[in-house]
Parts: sequence; C-alpha cells; structure tokens
Amino acid sequence: MPSIASKKLTITSPFKTSGYLAGWLKRVFRSALFMLLFVTFWFGSAVGPANFPVNSSFAATAATVRATGEPRIPLTVKLLEERLAQPIRQGGSQVVDLSNLIVDLRTGELRADGAQGQTPFSEQFYKQLRQELNAGANASGVSGNAHPLGLDLSHSLVQGPLDFSRLGLRVPAYGQTILPALEAFNQEFQPLLSKDSLTGGASRGRFSVGRATRTPTDALARSLLIQPRSVALLDTLVFQGPLLLNQTCFNGEVGATNLYFLNRVEASQVIFTQPVTWKGARFARRVDFGQGQFQQESSFRGALFAGKARFDQASFSGATNWEGSAFHDRASFAQADFHTGNFARSHWQADADFDQAVFHGPISFQKSRFDDALFLTDAQFDAAANFRQAQFQSTISLRGAHILNQLDFGDALFSKDKTINVADLDFNPGEAKILGSPGRIGQVFSVPALASNETVLRNLVRNFRLLEQIGDANQLEYTTERLRLRQIKRKILGTSLNQASRTQLVGLGFSVEQARAVIERRRRQPFVSRTDLLGMDEIDLASYLKVRDRLITKQTNLFIRGQQLIRWVLLAGLLLLSQYGTNVWLTIGVGLISTSAFAILFWGVDRYRRRVPTPIVPTPAETACVMLGAAGLFALALSLLSQDNVHVLWTLEAVALVVLPVPLAIIIRLYQQGRYHDLMDSSYLVENGALRQLQVLIARLPTVPKYPFYRDRYSPILIDRRWNWLNYFDFSFNNWFKFGFNDIRLRDKAVPGLISTLVWYQWSLGVAYITLLLWTLSRTIPGLNLLLYF
Repeated sequence: MPSIASKKLTITSPFKTSGYLAGWLKRVFRSALFMLLFVTFWFGSAVGPANFPVNSSFAATAATVRATGEPRIPLTVKLLEERLAQPIRQGGSQVVDLSNLIVDLRTGELRADGAQGQTPFSEQFYKQLRQELNAGANASGVSGNAHPLGLDLSHSLVQGPLDFSRLGLRVPAYGQTILPALEAFNQEFQPLLSKDSLTGGASRGRFSVGRATRTPTDALARSLLIQPRSVALLDTLVFQGPLLLNQTCFNGEVGATNLYFLNRVEASQVIFTQPVTWKGARFARRVDFGQGQFQQESSFRGALFAGKARFDQASFSGATNWEGSAFHDRASFAQADFHTGNFARSHWQADADFDQAVFHGPISFQKSRFDDALFLTDAQFDAAANFRQAQFQSTISLRGAHILNQLDFGDALFSKDKTINVADLDFNPGEAKILGSPGRIGQVFSVPALASNETVLRNLVRNFRLLEQIGDANQLEYTTERLRLRQIKRKILGTSLNQASRTQLVGLGFSVEQARAVIERRRRQPFVSRTDLLGMDEIDLASYLKVRDRLITKQTNLFIRGQQLIRWVLLAGLLLLSQYGTNVWLTIGVGLISTSAFAILFWGVDRYRRRVPTPIVPTPAETACVMLGAAGLFALALSLLSQDNVHVLWTLEAVALVVLPVPLAIIIRLYQQGRYHDLMDSSYLVENGALRQLQVLIARLPTVPKYPFYRDRYSPILIDRRWNWLNYFDFSFNNWFKFGFNDIRLRDKAVPGLISTLVWYQWSLGVAYITLLLWTLSRTIPGLNLLLYF
C-alpha cells in the first residue's frame, strides 16, 4: 500500500482544457493592459491637472496654466461672493478677480458646488456680477459710478455660453443720458444718423456707424420721416469697467452684441473655441486681442473702435465678418492669419496695418474707405482679394506681398498722387491676376527704384496685356522707362564708390572717418551695391539716405559717361514726345506743333524775299491768314497735350529744341548773305497738277524728279491767290506726316542751297517722326498690340 508522501498532488488548470484557447486569452489580456497604460499616459500628459477638462482644444491653455504654477479651481457661489466682496486693483482700476478659475455656465440645475438647487448657477453668476459691476445705478434713470468695477477672467476656463450683454448696464432709450462717459462717446463718435442711414443706406457725409442715444424729440422727428421699414428704438447696454481676458479659454459661444465698452478691453492670447459675436459692439478705449485664437466663426459686424485696435498675430480659423466696422484710431492685424474674411464697407480713419498677414481664403474689402495708409507689406493672398469700389485717400503698400490668386481693384477710387507701392512684389501673371479699372489702374502702381524691381514691372505689364488692358500695360512701361531715365542720370552724374577719392567722398556728405572707412572697405572687397554701405558700422541710415542718390558702384570714365549721355537724350526725347510710345494724342500734338512751325518758316522764306529795289513781301491779309491758321493748329495741339498727365512745358521745350535751332540758323544766314538768283518772282515750290487727292507720301522725296516726262507735270504754285498760304501747310504736312492733298515739292532750279537744306532737314525729321508715330500706334491699338507682343 503506497504511502501518502509518495502520492502526487494534481492541480487541474482552467486553461488546460485547450492550449490554443489559453494562448489566445493571454494575448488578449496583455493587449488590453497595454492599451490601458497607453491611454492613461496619453491623457495624463495632454490634460495635466485632474480639474482640467479632457479636450484637446485646450492643450495650449493647459500648458499656460501649468506655466503659471496655479491650478484652476471651480467657481462656486460662495467663492463668487467672496471675490465680489473683495475687488482688487489692477492697472489703476478696481476689478473683480475671477482669474485662474473654472467658470461653468452650462445649462442645468446642478450648481457649481455640487449641491442641488432650483436656480442654475449661470443665473446667479449673471445676477450677482451684474449688480456689483453696475453698483450705483438705479432702476429708472442712470446714475453712473465714477469708478466702475471691471472684470478679470484672465487665465480662466469658461465652460458654456457667456453673454457679456447680460453683465452690462441698461440705459433706457427714452430720457436723458446721465452717464458722462457714454454721452461724450456718442457726441464724438456717433453723430445723429442721416436719413440714408435710417433707411438702411450708407451715409454720404461723415462715416457714421452704430446708433446714437435717442431722445423723445429725436424719436418724434424720426417718426415723421417716410421710412420703408421700422427702426426699433432699443435700450443701450453699457459695460463700464475694464474687461481683462488675457489667456482666457472659452469653451462655449461668447456674445457681446450691441454692447458699449467704455473702458479698455485686454484679451491677449485669448482662445475662443466656439462662435464669437461682437456684432455692433462699441469700444471707447483701446482693444487688445493680440495672439488671440478664433477657432470658429467670429463676427465684428458694425463694430466701432474709438481707440487703438490690436489683433497682431491673431488667428481666425473660421469665417470672420467685419462688415461695416469703423476704426477711428490705428488698427493692427500684423501677422494675423485669416481663413475667410469680410471687411466690406469698413472705414479706417487711421493706419490699417496688415503687415505679414496671411489670407488663406477669400477676403473682401469691397466699398471700404481708407483715410490713411494701408499696409499689406509681405502679406500673402492664397485666394481672391476684393477691393472693388474701395476708396483710398493715402498710399497702399504691397511691398513684398505674395499674390497667388486674384487681387481686384475694380472701380476703386484713388486720391491724386496716391499710389500702390509694389516693390519686391511676388506675382506670376501666368497663375494670378491683378484687376482694375481700365485706363486708371496702371497709373497708381509705383516702385522707388528700377533696381531689383524690373521683373515686378514686367510681370505687371504682361498681366494687363493678357487682360487686354493695353493702356495700363503701356502706362507701366512708361513708369519703367522714367525710372530707367533716373538710373541713367545717376550713372552720368554719380560718383563711383570704388573710384572716388577721400576728398570726393567728403564732398558728397561723408565725414572724414566715414570716408576713410569706405576706402578701407573697398580695398578688402569692392562695393557691389549701394546698400553695402549699411553693413558698415561707421555708416548710419541717415548718412546713407543723404548720399545714396549720388552714388554708383560700377567703374566709369569719360567715354562711358558720354555713351550714357547720348542714351539719356534719346530716352528723354521718347518720354517727352510720346511717353515712350504709349500716348498717340501726345505724338499727334507734337506733330501739329512742328508742322505749323515749319509752315510759317517756309512761308516766310518763300514770300518775304526783299524790300528793295522792288519789294517782294506778302500782303497783310495773307499774313493774317497764315498766323490764324498756325494759331488754330497750335491751340489744337495744346488741347491734345493737356491731357493724360503730360508735362506740357517740358514737351514744348523739347519740340522747340528739335525744330527751331537749325532752321533759325539757316534763315539768319540766308538773310545775311541775301538772294541774287533767277526766278526771283516765282515760288520755290512746285505742284503736280495731275493729281488732287489725299495720298500717302512716305516714300516720296521733297524735290522734283529729274525725268523730263514727270517734270512737265509740275508748275510753280500761284502766289497771287488769296488761298495760297494753304500750300505751305500742305507742303509741311507732306514732309512731316507723309500725307497730303497735293504733291508739292521743291524746285531744283535757281534755289539757294540753304533753302534746300531747310527742306531736307524737315523731311529727315519727318521720317523719324512717322517712325515714332507708327511705333506708338502699334503699342496702343489692342488687336495690333496683341499680334506684335504675343
């Protein structure tokens, strides 16, 4: 019989029934344990303290709270009463301190302290806080507080919707306003509405927004007006003290519709995770939403900012609406990020700064008004930007901007001499477009210098040629050549940094130490650009601005300067006589002046020959007719020159410099030596009597042909006829415009050589002129322009 010790204890395992099932259950158990540890670690690192809600949208705010070292605690009724009883001073004002708290305003009967109650905590929150913030105001009228309390929600987490209008002081629509701050604000920024604004239209006078406080007299006056729709007279809601929302996170909708903020609003780095409505709000002091996050829709429609408005580095992830808003002081949206935005009919009375702003979606400034500068420096437009019918009273800066879609300035109004600075503009006409009113938009673009901006201007020219706005493309080419003329002038008169002596540098405006430093710098490394001076410690910005327009960097000598001088003269002539082939009427006006001038010269040489012994002079009637005809042509030419921003005096001086010196010298010499030849009683001009028709005479020479068969057709013009003076204008037109009614030429018998020289001089100038005219026509006729340039 075996002993007990020799018996083995057998234990039956529950997993022994099936080896495959046991292995599968072990793997499931290990996977579940791993997932539990992973979720615990993930939410613990993302949320932080246990009292912070499990929501990934609050990760940034949680990090901020941990940085302050003060964990949030829930706001209860008791804690609210304690904070209301003990306001603190901050920034010179008394505020109710509700910072670093969790304010739960979600609907429900459960109070914040966990007890059951009949009144929601949100109702007690609004009631008690409103009474304390508006202490000193009675129920009937308004007796404002001289030092109203503010509200500080900085670093707090607000759960549920928050309506700031429920915390404001209600001012009745009827009766006199007793709040001095509100009355002063209304008188300065909200004058009585015009009839247009009452009927829903825009006022044509001073830009009026919002609603002024109405008295019974005003209401009676408005009731007598014929209005297409009723205008409701509402009470005014006023938030008297400062509002501090620095680094506050709102987990619900925020509203402040038609609320007057009579003190400052500070909301830097605020986070709105739900839609925000500031529609019709009035901000009497400065507003700071710098680095704020608007994660969903936000509306500032019809808002008024009396003080500085700062939205630097703000992020508008949802659609934002600023339609009809007004900014009476500087507004800054520098480095802001917009998804889509609507600034239509907004009014900017001071600088509007969108420096380095990014517009990912469509942005609209339609019918907006900018009384001061608009800065879009280094801004990026990923989608269409609309500035149609906008008014610009000052300069616009698109310097360094990136246009990737469409920029529309259609029907926009620009003040005189106000331009759009497009220096360093990043714009590809093959992928994006810049639109504007034909014939006007090309005149408002400008760059400070041609260097580093020639590609920008070329792209703009190509943009308008693709849009078949030939006038705007030509205007930009004219702007380009004017800048090139300035650049050539600097090369002629400028001093080379790499060649100038110390004395020359001092004469330019450098100090002795600066001149010595410039010489030492160029010995080590020659100057490539004038801006290299700014990299020197001895040269400050003021010194650079004083001398930059008189400096060049390339090597130069007398021969090079002579070449540049010839180039400058030719280019200056093209600019003054045709605006570089962009103004047909200017070119025609120049031709009319030159034609009339040569007609008078030919008439005087041919008709006024001698006074003794037998006078050969024109009659007084003929003299009067010639002068009146020339005066008429000159007046017509001046009317053509007086349009399209033409420098009339400079153009007349250029025409006189080309037309008068050589002919006057010839005529003076002619009368000095006298005329002693045959056929003194016959005109120097002969006419082809076989033809009387309008004909183009481009290939015709100004003298009669030698072949006898053709010479027989020509006979001297009749100088004893009253209409004879018209022949001289016809001959001048033949030589200059290369067309006329009669084929009138210079005879080749008994003609002084000086007279032949005068005729050939005009004919040569006429060849150059007709070339200029045809070139100008080719650049201004749309169909021909597209055929030549594409």
